[in-house]
Amino acid sequence: MPDEVKYPIRVSVSEAARLFGVDPHTVRRALKAQELRYIVVQGRYKINFDSLVSWSQNRSTVKRKMEQKGIGQYVDHWKIKTKKFSPDSKIVAERGSQNAERKTKNSDLRTQSSELPIEDEESHSKSQ
Repeated sequence: MPDEVKYPIRVSVSEAARLFGVDPHTVRRALKAQELRYIVVQGRYKINFDSLVSWSQNRSTVKRKMEQKGIGQYVDHWKIKTKKFSPDSKIVAERGSQNAERKTKNSDLRTQSSELPIEDEESHSKSQ
């Protein structure tokens, strides 16, 4: 993690506990033991998210709870499984066929609308 983050993300004690799947008392004990970096805003702790991540990875119990109950249970959905950060080829193929279908439908609609007779003002005024 970078030494100095320009716009650090800070969370409250309850948010940290919920994100990492631990009891708020666990987070408060870490604060008391000075294991986390934080600031105090209007009498409330605002904990630096990067220090929370480091702390959770260094404690096996917290790491396990984070993976089971906290934000870790969603991480598998975020991982990109193909090479060089490219999207899954199946997804690309599906989206490509969906886009082709949309283009076909749109061109059909344009063709139908161009086939409709257009009355000009002269013929409209003559009929009145």
